[in-house]
Amino acid sequence: MVRLKDPAVRSLLIERAAQMLRAREPISLRSLVDGTGVSTMAVYTYFDGIDGLWKAVRQEGFTRLSAVLDRLTPTTDPVRDLAALGSAYVANAEANPDLYRVMFDAAVDLEDLAAADATLHRLVEAVERAKTDGRFADDTEPLDLATQSWVIGHGLASLTVAGPLPREALGYAVPMLTALFISAGDEPARCRRSVARGWG
Repeated sequence: MVRLKDPAVRSLLIERAAQMLRAREPISLRSLVDGTGVSTMAVYTYFDGIDGLWKAVRQEGFTRLSAVLDRLTPTTDPVRDLAALGSAYVANAEANPDLYRVMFDAAVDLEDLAAADATLHRLVEAVERAKTDGRFADDTEPLDLATQSWVIGHGLASLTVAGPLPREALGYAVPMLTALFISAGDEPARCRRSVARGWG
């Protein structure tokens, strides 16, 4: 009889590997499964070996981010939505600090690069909507502005979730994003209101 794989075991090993990476613990098959109640063979059963595990760990960060972003419902204010995407990004980093540190380790391949790229594309779509609505100038490059927005969110998340700044520093996102979106053509007072609502 074929034995079915248990998704809980797969999740357990991903979480354990992410925690060990964050703590900079030496990782071997034995140290990975130590105290988990599963055997080293589970790494081969679920991931085809340690390299497959690293890919899965990195991919899981994007999978969870995508799930968080999918819960956001677009409104009639695309600038607010753009800020809300950034806020959700930071919330995901706070909820999954171990995975967050691994998500952007380019030394490890992803299982599904397109799925990871889709998380950034959500920002691009919001910028495109803002252009269509006349909030951003016609010459605004959606990918460029989306990337700049992401840099702000990623920088703050890295410095607060896994770095030296207190959580209160996340509030810097509002003036930074406001300045960025004003530079793209949005009207200042309206922009400040939209960003504050989205980030709040």
